[in-house]
Amino acid sequence: MKYRMAAAVLSLLGVLLAAYLYLYKIGAIPGLVCGTGGCETVQASPYARFLGVEVALIGVAGYAACLALALVGVGTGAERRHWSDRLLLVATTLGVGFTAWLTYAEAALIHAWCRWCLGSAAIITLLCATAWLGWRALGRATTAA
Repeated sequence: MKYRMAAAVLSLLGVLLAAYLYLYKIGAIPGLVCGTGGCETVQASPYARFLGVEVALIGVAGYAACLALALVGVGTGAERRHWSDRLLLVATTLGVGFTAWLTYAEAALIHAWCRWCLGSAAIITLLCATAWLGWRALGRATTAA
């Protein structure tokens, strides 16, 4: 249960961060609080879109899905909802892979760092670790029962 709650909190933070970047991208807010200028450079690059979709919007959707999966695993009868733990692990693993590619793009292709993107990378990495720990604890509980 503690891993599911941690995953829910991390997912909510991810939704908020990705929503901030998306609001900037669609012009709803005038600028990003960054300090280095790298955030605007990254957001203006062609790598800020993937298959025609804004990466920030993909982040909002991905974190929202992780939040839903974490919350499904928290409610009444959650001990029978092991599928949500497995799906959360798969989703966060895919998220870490996608984020690793984007971080590579920042370093090697764009030559600029976005602090918000690095924050999102930290969140998805912690979220994946939390999902893995939850899945591992689930395995122990199933074996002990």
